[in-house]
Order: sequence, then C-alpha cells, then structure tokens
Amino acid sequence: MAHLSSFYIPNRILSKCLLTAVMALVFTSCSNVNDATADPTAATTKTLNLYNFSEFMPQAVLDGFEDETGIHVNYTTYDSNEAMYAKLKLLDDSSNYDLAVAATYYVGKMAKEGLLQEIDKSKLSNFKNLDTSLLNTTVDPESKYSIPYVWGSTGIAVNGDAINPATVNSWNDLWRPEYKGQVMLMNDMRDVFGMALLTLGYSSNSSNPEEIKLAYNKLTTLMPNVETFNADAPRMPYLEGETTVGMIWNGEAVMGNDEGLRSLVYKYPTEGAMFWMDTIVIPKNAKNIDAAHRFINYILRPENGKIISEEIGYASPNLAARALMNEDKRDDTVIYPTKETMDNGEFMEDVGDEAIQIYQQYWDKLKVSR
Repeated sequence: MAHLSSFYIPNRILSKCLLTAVMALVFTSCSNVNDATADPTAATTKTLNLYNFSEFMPQAVLDGFEDETGIHVNYTTYDSNEAMYAKLKLLDDSSNYDLAVAATYYVGKMAKEGLLQEIDKSKLSNFKNLDTSLLNTTVDPESKYSIPYVWGSTGIAVNGDAINPATVNSWNDLWRPEYKGQVMLMNDMRDVFGMALLTLGYSSNSSNPEEIKLAYNKLTTLMPNVETFNADAPRMPYLEGETTVGMIWNGEAVMGNDEGLRSLVYKYPTEGAMFWMDTIVIPKNAKNIDAAHRFINYILRPENGKIISEEIGYASPNLAARALMNEDKRDDTVIYPTKETMDNGEFMEDVGDEAIQIYQQYWDKLKVSR
C-alpha cells in the first residue's frame, strides 16, 4: 500500500489540480487494496469449471449462483462414470476441473489414486442439512472427499402405450423374444452387468471373474433385443418411440413423465434394483478451491436442494430440502422407495481394480458385438 509521505514533489509551485489528482490516485489505490484484502478470491475465482452429466444440474441453480457470486460456471459434461474417471486421470496441471460429480463407487478408487482433494467442511455451513445415514460411507468413511448430491436407482422402464406394464416385473423379462429391437440399456458398464448378475442370482457388486464371465455370456443373448445404449438422456429413446422397454434411472423416468410421456412406467424388478449415490468431489488439479466450496455450500441450501431434486427427479440427501417439498414428491415411491424395496436391492460399491479391468474387457467385447 502506498502512503502520502512516500511522494516527493520537487516543484513548490505544482498546481493544486495536479496535487489533487495525485492524491486521488493514491486513495483509489488504497481502496482497491482494501477490497482485495476483504475478498482475496475475487480476482482468481471468476470461473468455476464443473464436470457433470448433462441435464444433471438445473439451470436455475447455476444462474442463481452466478448472480449471487459473480462467478461464472463453465459446465462440461460426460456420459458415463468411466468417461469421467478416465478424463480426470489423464488431466495435467495445464487443464483442470474445480468440481466433478462422481458415483460413490468411484470415489474410493479416485481417492486412493490421489485424484481428489480433501473437502474442507468448515467452509460448508449447510453441511448440517445432509442426512447422516448417507455420510461416512464404506468408500469414503469420514466423508473427506465427497459430498452427497443426489441418490437414485436403476430399474425397468415400460412404455405403457406399447406394453402392458403389469406383464414386465423382472430383469429377465427383457430377454423375451417379442422385444427384439425394442430394448434400451444404460450406456453404463456397472448398471448393465449388475442387472445381468442379478438375473443369475449373484450380487451386482460381484468381483468374481467367473460370475462376471457368466453375466457377459448372458448379455450376449440379449443383444438381438437391444436397440440402443444411452446414459446421456435415457428417457429420450422412450420419448421418441425408439424403444418401448428396458433400463432407466428413476429420475429420468420422472423427467419423461414431466415432459409428456405419462405412460412411461418405472418398475423395481423382482430381483432387486441397483441403488447408487452421486457425489460432489474436488479433483486434484482444481484451481478455484474457494469457489468450489462456495458452490457446494450453495447447493446444500434447502431451497436449492429442493429445486435440484424436483427438476431432475432424484432423491435428495438434504433433509432440510425434503421438508420444503410437497407431499406428492416426498411420498413418491419412484423417487423415495419403501424400506422393503430398498432391502431387496443393493447399493453399488467399488469392486476393485482387478474386477473393473475384467468388467471393462467384457464390456468392450459386448459393445463391439452389436
């Protein structure tokens, strides 16, 4: 900071207006320094780089954050957790994301590989709003690296205008010959193999190479029925009439109904659904750490958690947000399943690097075989 005493004016007859200009410049400089001291992140957090699924963050939330903070959110998308992981693993310090959304079963893996930064919960005044039963998971025991964003399930979708929903109750029903060329599968390795493993009586979290192979063999027999793989907007093949039955995430089914396909029915399979939770993480190369924490804290506000859950159709981990919702949302069992449904399903977990490599080999072969 400059002080007036540091200025030497050699000409005693310097005009008054020049002296006034010098003093104005000095005080302006002091004022700017004080502003920077009050907000040390102001010059470095004008853009927040967020990596997420498409259509997985309401525009109203992004706009509200930008209006309140002046921080622009640069929203970049991926279509699978595998793609997200691969991208973050390859990034160097020349390019970065400040925040990413990752499924819980990738959080532990990414943390072990040094791909994530610890989250400073002292900067999250709204952390208290979260359901404690969704914290301190097996993949992130102290919630050091992840903050719950939304949670949901993978189940069966049926277009009731084309197929009687009462006739489709099992994952095995997707193999029926009459559904040739009508089935949609998620473009998600763990979802697809998890579904096949459940039909064989195995855990969707199996790391047994023989069980994974058997699941692959069974999936090859499903391929004649498969019309498409989609994880970018899984409701669209149903909305556009491309497919009539298959897999879907429950939130996408809710969005499909909201967008006009009232006949799209979401069903929890008799073998059990696959449950998952998506979380917010800070990648290792993040530059705008303060902005990242401000954004996390912003979406943890009850009113923002409500907007997120109601617009994208998934369950909120934010108890304060749920308290603001109408009963028809809080009591919707597609979004918030019963305890019996939950007990019949499994939350997806990390299966380990060796198993993932086996899954990936069979997944690549499966996709090429179509």
